[in-house]
Amino acid sequence: RGCKSNYISINVEGNKSTSPVTPAVKDLVKVLYGGKRFGNHVDEVWPNLFIGDITVANDRYSLWKLGITHVLNAAHGKIHCQGSHNFYGSTVDYYGVPADDSPSFDLSHYFLPSADYIQNALDTADARVFVHCAVGVSRSASLVLAYLMIHHHYTLLEAINRIKEHRWIFPNIGFLKQLRVLDMKLRKTS
Repeated sequence: RGCKSNYISINVEGNKSTSPVTPAVKDLVKVLYGGKRFGNHVDEVWPNLFIGDITVANDRYSLWKLGITHVLNAAHGKIHCQGSHNFYGSTVDYYGVPADDSPSFDLSHYFLPSADYIQNALDTADARVFVHCAVGVSRSASLVLAYLMIHHHYTLLEAINRIKEHRWIFPNIGFLKQLRVLDMKLRKTS
């Protein structure tokens, strides 16, 4: 039996193509392994939306230089993570998600609230949002993927390709499974 590829992509002009099937986790992993495999401490992955790591999150001066007005910490309360309302002060709005970077952690409970937080922030004039976890490739990337899917109607694969244009990401297998469920759910409602 012949199999058609379930891959979709964003072409050079930035136009989205569609696919009737959400790719399997193994196919998503192949896409994630492709391209560059190194990252910066912070990258702008969408206009005024940044993904980064704990190095930048714990450096208020770096955040100030980037003009960050909102921080979504996907590792809230975790070791070595200083982020909180008190740490950033009154000039930065803070939202903490106490997620573990474990395939068994259910991050899906935070997809919609985090996506809404990002969108509400970006709807504010001159807002710049920094989403981070420890390394900036799994928890934070998963929440930004969910944001693009929920608020910009990207499929999961389109969202992955969009972010990978700017940053290497690699959500853990459990988060990929949860994002696939979100993708299928959003496709049914569209």
